[in-house]
Amino acid sequence: MEWLVARVVLPVLLLLFPRQTAGACGASRCCFQDPPYSHTDSGSALGPRDLSCYRIFSAGSYECSWRYEGPATGVSHFLRCCVRPGRCCYFSVGSATRLQFSDQDGVPVLHAVTLWVESRVANRTEKSSEISLQLYSLAKYDPPPRDIKVSKAAGQLLMEWKTPDGQDNADVQFRHRTPGSPWKLGHCGLQDDTGLESCLCPLEKDAAQEFQLRRQQSLKSQAPGGPWSNWSSPVCVPAETPPPKLEMNCSVELLRPDGRRLLTLQGQQPPQLELPEGCHRTTPGAEATYSIHLHMLSCPCQAKATKTLSLRKTLRLSGAAYNVTVISRNRFGPGLNQTCLIAPDNRTEPRTLNISVGAKGTTMRWAGQAQATTYCIEWQSHDQDRSRATCTLTVRQALDAAGMVTHSWSPASGVMEQEGCYRITIFASTHPKKPTSWSTVLSTYHFWGNASRAGTPQLVSVKNHSANSVSVHWAESPLSSCPGVLKGHVVRFWDEDSSQVSERAVNATETQVTLRGLRPGTTYTVQVRADTAAGRGAWSKPQQFSTEVQVSRLVIFLVSLGSFVSILILGILGYFSLNRAARHLCPPLPTPFASTAVEFPGSQGKQVWQWTKQEGFPEELPPQEALVVETFWDKGEGTGLDTAGPLKESQLAPEAQAEALGPGGQDGLAEGRPLLLGDLMQSPRLGDPQYIKA
Repeated sequence: MEWLVARVVLPVLLLLFPRQTAGACGASRCCFQDPPYSHTDSGSALGPRDLSCYRIFSAGSYECSWRYEGPATGVSHFLRCCVRPGRCCYFSVGSATRLQFSDQDGVPVLHAVTLWVESRVANRTEKSSEISLQLYSLAKYDPPPRDIKVSKAAGQLLMEWKTPDGQDNADVQFRHRTPGSPWKLGHCGLQDDTGLESCLCPLEKDAAQEFQLRRQQSLKSQAPGGPWSNWSSPVCVPAETPPPKLEMNCSVELLRPDGRRLLTLQGQQPPQLELPEGCHRTTPGAEATYSIHLHMLSCPCQAKATKTLSLRKTLRLSGAAYNVTVISRNRFGPGLNQTCLIAPDNRTEPRTLNISVGAKGTTMRWAGQAQATTYCIEWQSHDQDRSRATCTLTVRQALDAAGMVTHSWSPASGVMEQEGCYRITIFASTHPKKPTSWSTVLSTYHFWGNASRAGTPQLVSVKNHSANSVSVHWAESPLSSCPGVLKGHVVRFWDEDSSQVSERAVNATETQVTLRGLRPGTTYTVQVRADTAAGRGAWSKPQQFSTEVQVSRLVIFLVSLGSFVSILILGILGYFSLNRAARHLCPPLPTPFASTAVEFPGSQGKQVWQWTKQEGFPEELPPQEALVVETFWDKGEGTGLDTAGPLKESQLAPEAQAEALGPGGQDGLAEGRPLLLGDLMQSPRLGDPQYIKA
């Protein structure tokens, strides 16, 4: 092999790199002449150090670099290269400590060469140590690329990146630091040739870190590897704790005339952790980032309903429903989020939406926007929530001469199949893939189906009849639940004797009306009709009623007065009749025990009084009927009557005394003759009411 090099390669090199004269040395080529100075080493402790030469893998060129210790003023560096003894060249570098050259600049890169640096300061020369190597086989690898993936694995940081092309079997190192601390070196180890390299690094719980990595060519032989690559760009890693939640308040304004409304996010971003020196605010990774995830809930048939935006305070949105989520994220993934539900704008607009149904299908026309290219037509049943809305897109719709947009569909398309109330909303956009580009064109309600039949009033009834007015009632129409569709009711009525028809207009929210000014005692017919925005409805079934007959107030007064007088007279007659009947049925009886007109001797325990017939006493009594009065008291004791003692003969009237005496002028009581009550009553004194109590 050495013979081949001596016989073949060296002559070729001499032909390629002939000996040059001083005037032929170029500024960028290696000059095969003696340097223009004395190259004797001064033996100083200062000078060039740590010379390293290698092939730059990604650039296809070569490079030598070194350090210089000493005063930099007036220094000139010369890179010396010797192919063999006596066959050397040099590069004049000036004050730089790095030189790049190609394989066309006179240095044989496929063979071993000896390289060193001579630094000329004033009149002395300082020389570095010599190195011998084959430039092509010793490559300087590239550092890891910028797109390094960082994740957590078993309490550590896992960094992964794609292996640069052709740079397999690399040895990797890393260095890291926290805010205010120096660099710490770490080893990732030898990488395989799978095309993916990785490194496990320590993770700080409460502090952000800055990482840098470098790669080195690892030779399979025992020879030392190639030079280390440059350090990679900073990899900033946050603390292990999740990012704090960003508290935001969402407020939305009313819809503006351009069909858009302003959404305002109010809140304060939490303070960030202190960052290492290399992790500035413009370097992502260590800080928590906050963004807005916007999801347009309305019009779900659009191509792209979501978009992630940078955090901003205001957004201009259409009248559709949205989910606005404020997302906190760092290298380890999302943190706590906050979501605001933006309700749809439920106001309906007076703009015209013309819908016509024919044999070939349905046609819808509305006033379009000049800049819009895509429209989204959304419809949903009034009794359903927004999540069940259906929509369709119309792309590249052109305006007609009247500025209207026309959209048609066939009955087989399934649009609004069932009869009922629908809310129809139309949105427009020039960039339909952007949820923030939509605006509301119109929003209205429409009753799909036979509105005339569905709105015909049912259960019409007439109540509260009077001589000249009645109250007409009907059931609420299904059109009443469709806002803006039912415009009002019309009630018409007429009598049988006249052909004149009267009508009364009633609000859409009313279900009854009072008809006044009717003729008493007349039969009428009434009907009710419900009118919509599209036109008149159908009349209800005829309902007949009659008013009451009118009566004069004087007649009513006289009848009432006569009734009162009749009742008064009947009351008086009844009173006297009952009083007389009571006297006949229940005659008054004396109460001897309560009278002081009669006293019995204390020696007698039983006496019999004979009733005598009095004038004005209609009742007839048997002549021999006698009232027997029994007294019970002890001898010599009071009787408990009103009298203070026995009835004496001297106390009787003379007529009574005569009648009270028996034959021969003797006392009848003494003879045992019973004392009759009639005898007492015939006595002028004893018959007095003060002696006899009824």
